[in-house]
Amino acid sequence: MGMWAVGLGAVGAALTGIFLANTDLCLSKAANATLQYLEDTDLRSTTGDDKVIKAKSLWEKNGAVVMAVRRPGFLCREEASELSSLKPQLEELGVPLVAVVKENVGTEIQDFRPHFAGDIYVDEKFYGPLQRRMGGLGFIRLGVWQNFIRAWRSGYQGNMNGEGFILGGVFVIGPADQGILLEHREKEFGDKVDVADVLEAVRKIVPMK
Repeated sequence: MGMWAVGLGAVGAALTGIFLANTDLCLSKAANATLQYLEDTDLRSTTGDDKVIKAKSLWEKNGAVVMAVRRPGFLCREEASELSSLKPQLEELGVPLVAVVKENVGTEIQDFRPHFAGDIYVDEKFYGPLQRRMGGLGFIRLGVWQNFIRAWRSGYQGNMNGEGFILGGVFVIGPADQGILLEHREKEFGDKVDVADVLEAVRKIVPMK
């Protein structure tokens, strides 16, 4: 009887873990980014000169589309490629496409470049005032596995190096007081922004004269 009780207890704990992992109960709550927070962050260039710029310089004239990358693995490469498909429209509107990566590990940024058509910077704080994490339970979420399979079938591959538990996002930011026109926060690994929403937000940008 004792062994049956232990076994049932273990099954119950496993089922509870799976249930919780597939809800948002265990996820850290998002705090909306403020323009004041984002614009004052220091971004380091990845082109070899280690130049540091203030983030606000990216959007102070024509706005910008900024992808905050938790780790440039294959799921992020898929989203980067889709955002890069907007490059012709963005260039026509004069709006830059930029990625901010949390860390530079090994050749990850080098491997990420073919999938992203904009400039890439490094800063570990460009995720809003509260970093959101998804721990190991994320790997038993049905949605995450669906995202893995979708990216794999589309031909995206990559390693699992670095700290990949920070959830990223995509911002469309306008110049001056236009502020943040779109803020997509990744709900789970591989939760992509809708590029149609990005383009709709970009078209609301009024460039500075």
